[in-house]
Amino acid sequence: MHLVSSSGKNGNMTERELFYRYLGLPSFTPLGLDIVKAEGIHLFDRDGKDYIDMVAGITVSNIGHRHPAVLEAIRNQLDQYLHLNVYGEFIQSPQVKLAQRLASLLPEPLDSTYFVNSGSEAIEGALKLAKRFTGRTEIISFLNAYHGSTHGSLSINGNETLKNAFRPLLPDVRLLEFNNYSHLEKISSHTACVVIEMIQAEAGIIPAEKYFIQQLKQRCAKHGVLIIVDDVQMGMGRTGKLFSFEHYNFVPDILVIAKALGAGMPLGAFISSRKIMDTLAFNPELGHITTFGGHPVSCAAALAGLDVLMNGDLLQEVEKKGQQIVAKFSAHPAITEIRRAGLAIGIDLAHPEKRNDFTKASLDQGIIIDWYMFRPATFRIAPPLTITLQEIGTACEKLIKALEEGG
Repeated sequence: MHLVSSSGKNGNMTERELFYRYLGLPSFTPLGLDIVKAEGIHLFDRDGKDYIDMVAGITVSNIGHRHPAVLEAIRNQLDQYLHLNVYGEFIQSPQVKLAQRLASLLPEPLDSTYFVNSGSEAIEGALKLAKRFTGRTEIISFLNAYHGSTHGSLSINGNETLKNAFRPLLPDVRLLEFNNYSHLEKISSHTACVVIEMIQAEAGIIPAEKYFIQQLKQRCAKHGVLIIVDDVQMGMGRTGKLFSFEHYNFVPDILVIAKALGAGMPLGAFISSRKIMDTLAFNPELGHITTFGGHPVSCAAALAGLDVLMNGDLLQEVEKKGQQIVAKFSAHPAITEIRRAGLAIGIDLAHPEKRNDFTKASLDQGIIIDWYMFRPATFRIAPPLTITLQEIGTACEKLIKALEEGG
């Protein structure tokens, strides 16, 4: 635990000391890197050390940090207006253009977007929408799934360690085993929705089996149950397609996106058909509201980020880049298993007790990695999609040195 005297208000405290003194922190052991500049795949600390970001800010910076097209869009919007009024009251061009663009990239009937500020908020809105449309209360999600940290999203998370201290949580939530076909029989006419990640991220990159998704679709169709796909981590090109459900030949009733959607700015969304979405507008009116959701600067950044993803070769290169990373580690004796979906990779350490040593050795080598919440022996590799094959080679060589030193 980092303890700092409260006498620091005299201005003599360093910024690091102020960080620990005045910020509410989610743990007592943050990395504590003092970053002063970011560019592309690189982060630079106060001493000028260069770090390669191999987690893209936890899959936020899919097109790299401070992409020039995104910066230009932000600057242009700054010259127009910032916040005007609560979401949905005024016609704001960045929101309109982004919603139209998303509809053009999504299959029918996903053509109605509700913008919020984050993935957790988008999950909350999607849960309300499903309950409102179906008139039901039961929500089904899966063990080892992560959907956010607000009260409702925490309720459907699939890890009890995160939840127990905050009970009682949202009632009428049922957790099933992921990829267990027999558990799908528990979906019934009492169920409002099933919330699912096509690839469970915090479980260490566990893809849904295609036959499991087929059976899920059939069961939900039989009982009039909505399927909500949480694509917060695995969307926006991370798997080589814009949305992860595109690998599974089906269309969800509600899609949830965030993180990389904003291209570095805070933005989330839940997307459905006009028929379903309209149920939030009556009985009661203002069934879901947000003040800052769809902030015009965030929407302008997102629109520019989408253009970068769709107009170049980034999506087509994801598979090759992911394969190159796996090839670098597959024969290493410190690694027991590698799982991959595009450029989202989970690598299991043979000696998980050396996890902290490996993290430190990686930082010493100038590489930022991270660990999956529900699989603590698995380290996360999810670099910006803009990383080059040469940069992958450099980063992997440094990580292999870190494995030899601390893994």
